[in-house]
Amino acid sequence: MSCTTMLVGKGVTNDGSTIIARNEDCENGTFNAKSMVVVKPEDQPREYTGVASHLTMKLPDDPLRYVCVPNTDKADGVWGEAGINEANVSMTATETISTNSRVLGADPLVCYDPKTGKPGGIGEENLVTIILPYIKSAREGVLRMGALLEEFGTYEMNGVAFGDVDEIWYIETVGGHHWIARRVPDDCFVAQPNRLGIDKLDLHDALGEGHDYLCSKDLAKWMAANHLDVSLPDAADASDTVDGIPAVFNPREAFSSYTWLDIVYNNPRAWYICKVMAKESDLFGGIAPKYGPESMDIPWALEPKVKVSAMDVKDILSSTYDGTPYDPYGKQGTDESRKRFRDIGINRTCECSVLQIRPNAPEASRAVQWTAFGSGPFNTAIAMFTNVEKIPQYLDTPMNVSTDSFYWTNRMVAAMADPEYFDNMEAISGYQQNTMAQGYASLAEMDAKVSGMSDADAKKALEEANESLVAKVKEQNDALLGSVLFTRSLNMKNAFGASDH
Repeated sequence: MSCTTMLVGKGVTNDGSTIIARNEDCENGTFNAKSMVVVKPEDQPREYTGVASHLTMKLPDDPLRYVCVPNTDKADGVWGEAGINEANVSMTATETISTNSRVLGADPLVCYDPKTGKPGGIGEENLVTIILPYIKSAREGVLRMGALLEEFGTYEMNGVAFGDVDEIWYIETVGGHHWIARRVPDDCFVAQPNRLGIDKLDLHDALGEGHDYLCSKDLAKWMAANHLDVSLPDAADASDTVDGIPAVFNPREAFSSYTWLDIVYNNPRAWYICKVMAKESDLFGGIAPKYGPESMDIPWALEPKVKVSAMDVKDILSSTYDGTPYDPYGKQGTDESRKRFRDIGINRTCECSVLQIRPNAPEASRAVQWTAFGSGPFNTAIAMFTNVEKIPQYLDTPMNVSTDSFYWTNRMVAAMADPEYFDNMEAISGYQQNTMAQGYASLAEMDAKVSGMSDADAKKALEEANESLVAKVKEQNDALLGSVLFTRSLNMKNAFGASDH
């Protein structure tokens, strides 16, 4: 999958939340229908087999309830992608990332062999299912995933984020069995496209206290044995090493790719998010900015210019390089420049989940999954409380196209609105603003209502709030569909009127 991840530390969100978010994008030429579901402990498998890897593993017998957004069609596996469990721990998996031949030669990916039947490792298809129900903190998420990678390996390179009320952690796979992880600084955001992104690892901390960094226990020895350190002598402290590897080094330089595909597919997305969020003229703007859309070394974590909300994250993950020569809907630049880079808010987004853990809310209503289906520029996100036993039917997507489905209605709106983008954007913008405002109103109302309630009563109240909000969104979705259908119908090629001659 090709996705875009954004992480925001609690010190720079408007309400002290931790926010992890990601666009789940289909492969080119595909569109996966998604649903939002609750998985109860009794429904969680005790033995799991991956479709792609044919790997079977035993799972612990004490899973937590959790919410996720799996594929509607399970033929290729679950693909749970993003969710929050009953311990108020969030997870988004995965950001498919790139690597290089040196890494894959030193630790090959663990792929299914159809000739021998030897299973492959773990991957995006199953990570939410085998990790999220068994963790009670973001750090536990990293450690469980790291242990699974070391035991089973992986058949693909991925980055995964975990959040709780205090911390955000991001883990990246390195080859078949190795991994690195970094805690997102509380005062920073992270923009992460499909490229290995972590640009600093402190081996002393990662192999010791693990306050800000974690990694495979044998990472330094493995790197040294396979000559994976590419630091120049004057760029590292030669006296401070771990097994011959600089104690502080840049994993992106050692483990990532540096190709033309990064220039047109990956780096521009990181550049645009940072340009919007950081806004420092000497870094991303002005006459001679330090970083442009093709830059390979954009920092992994930066401080934003202003505090960030869930609404801001959703807007940025829906963007198409707005206000630049690279916007496919814009008037700046040329036909070539408007098609030069891969958009953030691309046509083949399946779903976007903005996962928010709010410290100032009652524990019962603390966790919120802002859920959007379909292409970002044309959709909205519904604020769904996750401490519930059921999700509204409107988000349980059928296989057949239906206007009684959040997913399918958004897909139809986007396909019809795209050709007349500017004719439709006033209606779409109003729809987005109104529905997200209603989401914020639902959060405020329920925070006040569930305070002091028993857990059972709180769940029931939150389920009713979800149903009420979804009913409002459906009504506006239907109206928007009618609006864009009318606009598209006016501009059909067979249009003809008596006044045309």
